[in-house]
Amino acid sequence: MIHSTTGLIHTIFALLAMVLGGVVLLKTKGNRTHIRIGYAYVVCMLALNGTAFAIYNFGGFSIFHGFALISLGALLGGMIPVIRKSKNWYPKHFYFMNWSVVGLYSAFWAETGTRLLEGRHFWWVVALASFGTAMVGMVIINRKAKQLFG
Repeated sequence: MIHSTTGLIHTIFALLAMVLGGVVLLKTKGNRTHIRIGYAYVVCMLALNGTAFAIYNFGGFSIFHGFALISLGALLGGMIPVIRKSKNWYPKHFYFMNWSVVGLYSAFWAETGTRLLEGRHFWWVVALASFGTAMVGMVIINRKAKQLFG
């Protein structure tokens, strides 16, 4: 299923990002553990997006490039406010980073579907799995946001 060294590296960073992102999504925010695991997540996501561009670059622009750009945008949207400590940085960081994790889990379903499903089943299974993932993510994010922001 993995066809190159770049694909293997991409898979390793994807799995690491999924674990780290899940931990950051569900655990207490703002403490030293959150910051360290969060930065490790960012590094994994940067490597994941970089290897995604390398993998898909050979076939020209595809829908996967678009999703990698969205992923990178969410990551930057979450980290730039932290680095700049701009006004109201925390809600921006919270929402962008949490949706980055949810997007990563949704991408997992698309990748799994690509690898395991026949063409006629691919789109509806991936759509339902991604939509379900986004809905669960939305509930978790909104609950945490209500706790944090009132």
